[in-house]
Amino acid sequence: RLTKNHTAKPITLRKGINWMNLRDAETGKVLWQGTEDLSVPGVEHEARVPKKILKCKAVSRELNFSSSEKLEKFRLEQKVFFKGQCLEEWFFEFGFVIPNSTNTWQSLIEAAPESQMMPANVLTGNVIIETKFYDDDLHVSTSRVRLFYV
Repeated sequence: RLTKNHTAKPITLRKGINWMNLRDAETGKVLWQGTEDLSVPGVEHEARVPKKILKCKAVSRELNFSSSEKLEKFRLEQKVFFKGQCLEEWFFEFGFVIPNSTNTWQSLIEAAPESQMMPANVLTGNVIIETKFYDDDLHVSTSRVRLFYV
């Protein structure tokens, strides 16, 4: 639905995601980094992340993105699917985005208790992270990334 501040014109993230990394939140060590624009809709992206990321108590995600449009309330919703079943859902808010800007957004993702974690060999190739990008209630795009643990 469109709110009073939104028009029906499409919003694009010019260039979209420039780069992204995942760090062990305790040590700050980069475990994975990629420069593919994982926000591109309509294709299933792939990411190969080290299986030791599953041992982290928390992971810090750093996302660098560019937008040609002003966004009033940039946010994203992520769902983690295992063999088509939604296991987790996360919500992140960035807020206002200046038009023609490049921004870095860092988020903390806390792990489930170790007793609830599945092993990497079971997860690899069977996990898809679906990310929906929004400006407030206006859907901007949806991307899907299949994870492989190496």
